[in-house]
Amino acid sequence: MKILDCDILVVGGGGAALRAAIAAKEYNKDLRVLIATKGKLGKSGVTATACSDRMAFHATLDHTEPGGPGSWRYHADDIYRIGGKVSDYKLAEVLAKNAKDAFEYLDKLGVPFVKKNGLPDQFVTDGSEYARACYTGPYTAVHIEEALIKRFEEMDINVLDFCMVARLVKHDGRVVGAVALDTREKDLEKAAIAISAGAVILATGGGGMIYEHNVFPAGMTGDGYALAYEAGAELVNMEFIQIGIASVKTKFNCSGSMMRAVPRIINDAGEEFLKKYFPEGTSCEEIYNTLFKKGASWPVSYEHKTHIIDIALYKEMKAGHRVFLDYGRNPEGFRFDMLSEENRTRYRREQTRDIGEQKRNESPLYRLMEINEPSVKWFSDRGIDLTKGELIEVAACAQHFQGGVKIDEHARTTVPGLWAVGESAGGQHGANRPGGNALLDCQVFGRIAGEDAAQEVLKKGSSINDATDCIDADAGKLIQLLNSANSGEISAEKMRKNLQKIVEGGAGVVRTGEGLQKALQELKDLKIKKHFIDDHGPAYFMENQKMMMVAQMVLSAALMRDESRGPHLRFDRYDDNTPIARKDPEWEKYIVIYKKGEDMVLEKRQPIISS
Repeated sequence: MKILDCDILVVGGGGAALRAAIAAKEYNKDLRVLIATKGKLGKSGVTATACSDRMAFHATLDHTEPGGPGSWRYHADDIYRIGGKVSDYKLAEVLAKNAKDAFEYLDKLGVPFVKKNGLPDQFVTDGSEYARACYTGPYTAVHIEEALIKRFEEMDINVLDFCMVARLVKHDGRVVGAVALDTREKDLEKAAIAISAGAVILATGGGGMIYEHNVFPAGMTGDGYALAYEAGAELVNMEFIQIGIASVKTKFNCSGSMMRAVPRIINDAGEEFLKKYFPEGTSCEEIYNTLFKKGASWPVSYEHKTHIIDIALYKEMKAGHRVFLDYGRNPEGFRFDMLSEENRTRYRREQTRDIGEQKRNESPLYRLMEINEPSVKWFSDRGIDLTKGELIEVAACAQHFQGGVKIDEHARTTVPGLWAVGESAGGQHGANRPGGNALLDCQVFGRIAGEDAAQEVLKKGSSINDATDCIDADAGKLIQLLNSANSGEISAEKMRKNLQKIVEGGAGVVRTGEGLQKALQELKDLKIKKHFIDDHGPAYFMENQKMMMVAQMVLSAALMRDESRGPHLRFDRYDDNTPIARKDPEWEKYIVIYKKGEDMVLEKRQPIISS
């Protein structure tokens, strides 16, 4: 088999992958850098497609509150402390210290950040004490991707589009390359691709497709987690997956103003169901103030009482109902003056127009038009006309993996020759994450990984590429596996749907010991069934193999953590609406996962604190 040869292989095509590839090439223009992405570069993946109410890039700048040369330390503290003290503090320091440089790099590339009086405008997001969130609007991530693509196209970097890396290849304990598949090919002889590399950087994004409901684009199957695990790397914090209320049709994250407009939340029977999930005797005033605050604590989090809204929505779905946001009518008995003074003040800060008190009291649509009129047009352009009373169907959707492949301050994994960045990486985020820190993470550690990998390749020279026999052997094993999957008990498509139902049922918003044990047994039973390649082709089949591993990691870690923290809500019984409490300091630890023989090992460890 022909083997492609490069100095640095970057696996992925989003913001982290692009930043890593660019950084390596900027470090030394003679390095042969190759990007392998499952879709079309610039058109696929999370960064190129993500959209929300006001998407944030979290950064401590010179003018950022509370001000002063040490203000980055408050940022690091938010990442670690508000994150639940289950991340490596020194990685939080790396993120906070490098935020300004990351922002300025993107600013110089032409990302159209909103500015006031010549300074980037910043606002407070969930998981943060101070206003650090820079933005362009709903498309901040897309604008970042576009700017990076423009810079990328100025450089001599090769791209393999429609390329799924299926195996990492090791030689003498070091990652030296990969075996991949052309995602468009169904003929194995044509689909297989072998790549020799001096360094491999994983930037494959999260594994949202293991959930039935998610806001991830197609292809986000957690490949990087499984590739690293199979190569012997450690993973961390895999139980912490942000789940938030999002549009089923458009995958728009319904945070911020979408909640602060205080819509009706109803099921397919037209029932406003929130009240039955709040403690008996809770006033409508308290319910609606909680709904308003959901906008600033959008992903489910134990530390915010707004998690009761997520619990209610999830349980309605599990009971077989569809759930909708209705902006055409007020929630029962709602009046604008029911909102607390604090909430009314925040509302007024966000107003861009004044429709008048009568209309403000009349419907959520008018309130949404006062604080975020562009969102009304956004939905209309996608076939949901809120002005005609059309409803937004929503679900509790997986939206970000807080954990991933364990890295150090150089973005190195625990396996030589392998780096991880962005949502592929773990240890830099806690259970909670400041809104906007994900985009920041991609740029900070993307640059660090690209430069560090470049330094190592230049230092070690071409000798680390001397492993063609290993690459050939691994390619042969992959083809043998796929050739044996022409028939079986269950099709790849059916197997995936079953897996998604298992994970969402066991590790969704409501998690119980009994439910997690049941899900793990169901997953084990599903693994035993021989599933076969169907019309989706061999790459889809291999994605399923990765998803099975990732699902086992998530379910196993969630079962081991017998407390609530961040998006991980544990309950004694499914019928309970109140999660069990956090266990501090007992569980101010993270769970590290690694492969030992054929076994998946989970180990409770103390996070690394900066000296």
